[in-house]
Amino acid sequence: MPNAQNQEMLTNIKADLEGASAVWVVDYRGLTVKEIQALRRSIREADAQMKVYKNTLVHLALEQCDMPSIDDLLAGPNAFVFSGSDVAASAKAVKNFAKDNENLEIKGGIMDGAVVCAAEVEAIASLPSREELIASIAGAISGVARGLATAINGVPRGLAQVTKAVADQKEAA
Repeated sequence: MPNAQNQEMLTNIKADLEGASAVWVVDYRGLTVKEIQALRRSIREADAQMKVYKNTLVHLALEQCDMPSIDDLLAGPNAFVFSGSDVAASAKAVKNFAKDNENLEIKGGIMDGAVVCAAEVEAIASLPSREELIASIAGAISGVARGLATAINGVPRGLAQVTKAVADQKEAA
């Protein structure tokens, strides 16, 4: 029979899982307290949060939420990064910190109900942010609209030039 503290923690884990777009699993062994605080700060800025839970409780929560099993990732001390709406931003925060600090190891995670490996997390981190994607789409739409406006404006201008050329020829004749 699980104790009350573990039951409460299991409830918290399930709430975190249901509210997250993605969950990244990282091994934080060897990080100092200041480094962990810096990591948490960068993750918070990316609209995500990092928590440390017992692996067995995470396993139970995943089963109860009908999510895929990540038992191969749940070995040793792990921290779990629960991503908000911008999955790429949280992956970038973890990847950038891991690049500067070799003690942080990205193990993998869960995104859209599928297990992802560490390489896939790093690939997600290399994607442009949501704002960058929106800006590039807006730029593409603006370019098409500008080209269409130029083409439409060219028809009357061409007609005016032809009419003027015909008028000039008749005057000369």
